[in-house]
Amino acid sequence: MLGLEGLTPEVFALLLLAALAAGWVDAVVGGGGLVQLPALLLVPGISPVQALATNKLAGFAGTTTSAVTYARRVRVDLRTAVPMALVAGLAAAGGAALAHWVPAGALRPVVLVALVGVAAWTLLRPPPAEAAALRFDGRRHTAAAAALGGLVGLYDGALGPGTGSFLVAGLVGLGYAFLPASAVAKVVNAATNLGALAVFTLAGSVVWGLGLSMAAANVLGGYLGARTAVARGSGFVRVVFLVVVGALVLRLGWQVLEPLLG
Repeated sequence: MLGLEGLTPEVFALLLLAALAAGWVDAVVGGGGLVQLPALLLVPGISPVQALATNKLAGFAGTTTSAVTYARRVRVDLRTAVPMALVAGLAAAGGAALAHWVPAGALRPVVLVALVGVAAWTLLRPPPAEAAALRFDGRRHTAAAAALGGLVGLYDGALGPGTGSFLVAGLVGLGYAFLPASAVAKVVNAATNLGALAVFTLAGSVVWGLGLSMAAANVLGGYLGARTAVARGSGFVRVVFLVVVGALVLRLGWQVLEPLLG
């Protein structure tokens, strides 16, 4: 069985460092899968589904920690976070069930175009105010947030990288400033990780020894990242958001172009 015994100390140290960095990035703005998932694919003998499942275990630990850390320092809008998280968690479970049959290459061009649009929209629009100015009221807001959670949750269960960035961008589009958007996104992202993890666990896809080790590092990164984001405010989160989205665009762009160039 695949486990820690097959890893060299160097690869294991790299995985822990990647999990620590991913936890920090996820806590600030999302997108830690950009760091953590490729690192997991370096493990000898691991399948893509095992890597995705183990990434969910580590990510769930980190996002839960950062969500709690945010909640202690920033008012999380539970009117949005709770219904959005419920829908997103169920959608992520459905996405995880489809993960064995959905080729990553089929989604990459779509995700790439979406990320380029998100980056351009964030750069060109004025930074939102520090206080929320929601576009919709009452049930319309709840419905829009739930729809966003469902779409992103399905994507997170099936593939994953960039989930936090899509959540933050969507919440900013609904009228939140970057810091409160990131706080809500952590709650929702924890739910998507849990929903996908439940399905992957039932399928026996999680590499538990490795996943728990990386979860510990992800927790530390999530705690430090959440404290950094709260201390630095929405302007800092916006800058990190653009850096992470830019890195995602470059990585996915290369993955789309490499087969064509070869």
